[in-house]
Amino acid sequence: MAIRTLKIRKCLLFQLLAFAFLAHYVSAETRHYHFHILLKNITRLCHTKPLITVNGQYPGPAIIAREGDRVVVNVTNHVKDNVTIHWHRIRQIRSAWADGPAYVTQCPIQTGQSYIYNFTITEQRGTLWWHAHISWLRASMYGPIIIHPKKHAAYPFPKPHQELPILFGEWWNANTENVINEAMQNGGGPNVSDAYTINGLPGPFYNCSTKDTFKLKVIPGRTYLLRIINAALNDELFFAIANHTVTVVEIDALYVKPFQTKAILISPGQTTNVLLKAKSTPPPLNARFLMAARPYVTGSGTFDNSTTAGILEYALLSNSSSPALTFKPMLPALNDTSFATKFGQKLRSLATPQFPAVVPRSVDKHFFFTVGLGLNPCPKGQKCQGPNGTKFAASMNNISFVLPSTALLQAHYFGKSKGVFKLNFPDNPPFTFNYTGTPPNNTRTLNDTRLKVVPFNATIQVVLQDTSLVGPESHPLHLHGYDFFVVGQGTGNYNPRSDSKHFNLVDPPQRNTVRVPSGGWVAIRFRADNPGVWFMHCHLEVHTSWGLKMAWVVLDGNAPNQSLPPPPSDLPAC
Repeated sequence: MAIRTLKIRKCLLFQLLAFAFLAHYVSAETRHYHFHILLKNITRLCHTKPLITVNGQYPGPAIIAREGDRVVVNVTNHVKDNVTIHWHRIRQIRSAWADGPAYVTQCPIQTGQSYIYNFTITEQRGTLWWHAHISWLRASMYGPIIIHPKKHAAYPFPKPHQELPILFGEWWNANTENVINEAMQNGGGPNVSDAYTINGLPGPFYNCSTKDTFKLKVIPGRTYLLRIINAALNDELFFAIANHTVTVVEIDALYVKPFQTKAILISPGQTTNVLLKAKSTPPPLNARFLMAARPYVTGSGTFDNSTTAGILEYALLSNSSSPALTFKPMLPALNDTSFATKFGQKLRSLATPQFPAVVPRSVDKHFFFTVGLGLNPCPKGQKCQGPNGTKFAASMNNISFVLPSTALLQAHYFGKSKGVFKLNFPDNPPFTFNYTGTPPNNTRTLNDTRLKVVPFNATIQVVLQDTSLVGPESHPLHLHGYDFFVVGQGTGNYNPRSDSKHFNLVDPPQRNTVRVPSGGWVAIRFRADNPGVWFMHCHLEVHTSWGLKMAWVVLDGNAPNQSLPPPPSDLPAC
């Protein structure tokens, strides 16, 4: 009788598991998109130029899905430039072939060719984004990825009346490919943008731009979820809405403990979801509230010192014939490091049973990476525009990473690394110095293609240390294929004995792009549970161009579901 009862229980358990498995796949959908890469004449600041766009849209179309969905995007290239698309922060579990960075996980899609990006959204929900990942094409090729929770799953915060994306970008009157190519040739800094934009529109503070202003109409007492994305190429941004407070509820598509703030700081590559509660008591009939963004500046180089703005209006009051009464927000000062530090300290993972913070408590592999700028000699016969006739460079552990002419992932997968890359990226900088103090005389970097290999499922800790070789500066570092926990950060030089004692291993924020503070350090931890070759780079595009990048090789595990499948048949060839 006991044996029969046990068999019945096992049968019921199997049926329940089978039902749960079936329910998952019944609720999940396959979302199909077709991205046509097209030239489109776009006018901003009374200047018309051909932009490389997706489907003729600037910014590009939204990818909308639910957690667990499969996304299939067929990208066809109709322009002369080679292109790739990166799905920023999509984990790409066992689908590294779809990650997108040129010459890292794939060769570019050439003119007239197509490539299908095929991936499943696994245990992710929130706001992400996609963008071109070759040269500076992401200046005009970017758009939101909106991942809703599974059906019947609720947000861990009050349901908003409406959700809408807010994408920050930059506009150049010049061709951005010419801008970076000229800078790489002459060794100096590139020309800065002519304007920042909100959803592709510069706003009223620029000449010939009043009509190109984003407007948001709200209803008194309603709550709105703003999905904020910093798609700017080279600038961290402060953002605020006049006379309104927002509640931060999510960063990089990961929920955080909610907190209220009058302004936010967001780095290129990062996303931040905030709840905006419209005033219950209607404001004056002719009131307009500016929602504005301007840069947070930490380096000594030139920058676009301007402000983009949109307008928040109350829908029931916007027909007033009275002259507009415009309220401007109090944005932090351009160099307000105190605000930047305090804002970062408020970010904490939700850390609930439903959304736990599974922080690695023990570490298998420790790494210490210096990040920053350097100066290399000018080639003979050439005049360079860097300091004292040098060329700007950027590096991690003094290696200015050089992308190969074939894809690193293909070379790794087929065992053809010879002449493509080396596996000796250093665990530490080549020599010790006062990283944030007086710089040494030698500021040169080494140009090479070196990767760091880690075993499957190893727990990794990386301390990222800013340097003052050319000058201290903030660096938003992005890791492909992974989220990581930001367990600690501080100013000055990292001290492993004293600083590690203050690490937050309970509810640290989890991100995919983290600010290495100017003149300071940040410590991250993650578990290497996704096999492949994964890019890590500064999301200030100029620093990436100068070499502030590297790549990890995460080896296959022993189980069948711990290895990378073969590449798709339509993977582009170099």
